[in-house]
Amino acid sequence: MLRKDRPLVSIIGAGYWGKNLVRNFYRLGAVKSVFDASPETAANMADEFPGIETAASVEDILSDESVSGVALATPAVTHYELTKRALAAGKHVLVEKPLAMSRREGRELVDMAEKLGLVLMVDHILQNHPAYVKLRELVKAGELGRVRNIYSRRHSFGKIRQEENVLWSFAPHDVSMIIGLLNACPEKVAAFGGDWVTNGVADSVEAQLVFKDQVRATVSVSWLNPFKEHRLVVVGEKKMAVFDDTAPWPEKLKLYVHRIQWPEQRPVAEKGAAENVVIEEAEPLKAQCLDFIEAMGGEKTPVSDGREGLRVLTVLEALENSMQKGGLPQPLVDETDFFAHPTAIIDDGVTIGPGTKIWHFSHVLSGSVIGARCSLGQNVVVGPKAAIGNGVKIQNNVSVYEGVTLEDDVFCGPSMVFTNVINPRSNIVRKDEYRSTLVRRGASIGANATIVCGHTLGAWCFIGAGAVVTRNVPDYALMVGSPAVRRGWVCQCGVKLPEGLICEACGKVYEECGSGLRLKE
Repeated sequence: MLRKDRPLVSIIGAGYWGKNLVRNFYRLGAVKSVFDASPETAANMADEFPGIETAASVEDILSDESVSGVALATPAVTHYELTKRALAAGKHVLVEKPLAMSRREGRELVDMAEKLGLVLMVDHILQNHPAYVKLRELVKAGELGRVRNIYSRRHSFGKIRQEENVLWSFAPHDVSMIIGLLNACPEKVAAFGGDWVTNGVADSVEAQLVFKDQVRATVSVSWLNPFKEHRLVVVGEKKMAVFDDTAPWPEKLKLYVHRIQWPEQRPVAEKGAAENVVIEEAEPLKAQCLDFIEAMGGEKTPVSDGREGLRVLTVLEALENSMQKGGLPQPLVDETDFFAHPTAIIDDGVTIGPGTKIWHFSHVLSGSVIGARCSLGQNVVVGPKAAIGNGVKIQNNVSVYEGVTLEDDVFCGPSMVFTNVINPRSNIVRKDEYRSTLVRRGASIGANATIVCGHTLGAWCFIGAGAVVTRNVPDYALMVGSPAVRRGWVCQCGVKLPEGLICEACGKVYEECGSGLRLKE
């Protein structure tokens, strides 16, 4: 029976996990329809839950104006595309974990949802488990003392997948709980995996997460274990807590008052009795579905919203990178947000990538796009409608005007100047005469240099301090003077090349070509 006081939800994917979403949303009186790639599966849901409609396609659901939100329970590799389509159709989205298969995709979805004013929520169901909610409260209240270590084990025999490895299938739950308890992302991670069933698809993964102050978390996941184990252990200075989701309800959360005594200056472990923590029995998935419904109604922000999902995705991607590199530790910075100093002004309609920092008194105007990991110094003006790539560094007192495009890894020295018209007059408006300027990847522009509009600065070129560029610049060219002329070539590492075009600093070898210089293969 539908409840008139609640927004309607449609479920896309009614199989292994989707059927549980159908059941819980139905009990909450919020299901309008269901779609599954198997018409028989969808029909079975409609038979089991009277009143539910079966949709003929995903598009039928997305075009249904009576549906406010969709719940996606489809393979992980489809999450990005389906979530993007649903958001574009104006639907709130609850998507099964993980949010996407890369941080770039996840960031795009989070930005899109926020720009459209829509709820984006990730199915990190254990965030809504009463035992975990209570554990999080105990940690926050200092009941365990300062947290030292966390151990998480998620083992079972099956369900074995081929489209994603066990890290992406199992570990999102554990990573979500750990960063939720510590309210932080790790500073570095490492992971090892083994593939025995399907070549290249890890069946078991052991991971280490290192946080600030050397707090460590160990995550072990496997779908080749003879018995089921879902256990989270939190070791604090005063107490230890164990959340065992396979235990009977009264025993799911235990506290241990274990202590270390020091008789004769030697550590001795003193075990304390286990204490069952009383928690109210409730189905986590129902709580999560209600969380989504209330968020769609504007009543709250869900605990596992898109930003939380992106933090988890950031950790998973770093763990995957470590695993592919044989367990090599990977540094990790929580780049789910950019930083802007309180004195900076960011207009509406601006896109700014993760990890970017914008400092004192800077102004980013509407329509501008700034990539990830950029740094904008004091009193920098960008736009309107300027385009800046990833890893760009802009020093103090620089204006990047409309029509200027900076590709990745460009450096702009302090007080250098871009122009946008060639013959400015104070009393004549020439906005329709703007000329474009393109600065290609890796180029460096020195302090107080001037770049006259309408030209292209080649990749990895180097513009000397105070130079005035009045023509196109070849790749790798060293330009100095007014007007600027070429005075040699520069390596990608920034060192001037000798006549033999072999860098004395890094050993790269170059050769001349029609457009200037290029790396010799």
